[in-house]
Amino acid sequence: MHYSRGSDKILFVKDSLKILIIRLSAIGDTIHTLPLVYALRKRYPEAQIDWLVEDKASMFVKDNPLINNVFIVPKREWQQRKLSFKNFDEFNKIITKLKKEKYDIAIDTQQLFKSGIYLKFSGAKRKITLSGGREFSGVFANEIITATHKLFDKDYHVVYRNLEIAKYLGCEDAEVKFVLPQVGNFEKKRVDELLGSLNKKKPILVLAPATTWETKHWENKYWAEIIKAFENKVNIVITGTNSDVDLIEDILLFGKFDGVLNLAGKTNLMELVEIYSRATAVVAPDSGSAQIAWACEKPFVVSVFTATSKNRTAPFGEKALAFAPKIDCYPCHKKKCFSKNFELCKNKIDYYEIIKILDKQFQ
Repeated sequence: MHYSRGSDKILFVKDSLKILIIRLSAIGDTIHTLPLVYALRKRYPEAQIDWLVEDKASMFVKDNPLINNVFIVPKREWQQRKLSFKNFDEFNKIITKLKKEKYDIAIDTQQLFKSGIYLKFSGAKRKITLSGGREFSGVFANEIITATHKLFDKDYHVVYRNLEIAKYLGCEDAEVKFVLPQVGNFEKKRVDELLGSLNKKKPILVLAPATTWETKHWENKYWAEIIKAFENKVNIVITGTNSDVDLIEDILLFGKFDGVLNLAGKTNLMELVEIYSRATAVVAPDSGSAQIAWACEKPFVVSVFTATSKNRTAPFGEKALAFAPKIDCYPCHKKKCFSKNFELCKNKIDYYEIIKILDKQFQ
């Protein structure tokens, strides 16, 4: 196993490399890996860059112009079948396809046991990952880059951590740049229909209040305050999945928000990209929605971080601003709150400050 820090070993005789990215999940983490792929594509324009990803997170990898081939792990089907010979057979078929490509490099950015297994059996000459991985994933690599920060350093963004791999591989001018698949005409027409009732003379504010962990949610009443502040000034659109319908309906109970367009459960991910791209601003908690909006590189993204570190995963840059509570237990990074000040983090973010920031975007 080789540990290295510099880029002296990384100069290649050929640009036509074959590179495999292993990032299986989730949506936000997949998006965080896109700048790495952009840097590799820019440095090695003739390279074959492929991606191994699980089905749920594949939307922004499939048909992405930066990527040549996508291998999809059918995790949903495997979970439904549980232990079965068919799962093992499909796993073997994926491994066979990977080995057939004879990759020069395979990169594990997930750093878990499951991603490490694919790294081990990828057949790549160089199996690369960063130091500090979880679940002994480093044992599957033959080349480990000494990372400048620990994996869960709360003050070091995961995008920059991924870009350390790019710099190690000769991409000295690596930048934070996202490229998403192009939205098709069908999705654009569908969005035209969904947004048809909006006032075309007013800008669009999108609220995406739902997320996964209980501790990542902001209080419903504060989302309602955002709506109250802008309902007569801009078009307000709320997005979410079918499972978010009850949450959003609870938010709307705080007032008579007749003009709010609730699209929960009515869009797919590419339609969501189109909606975010038409918005002036998007507000979301720590969620896939926040990362998708950021990757669109069009709206101003306000993210609300309650339990997780905004410095580690929040959208950043000129068109993004993240808010977090100023309390001793932040960031706890726990799915449930066990503090004596139960869920204090959800009430220590000043919604009025967010209103002021948004107001500037609509002036």
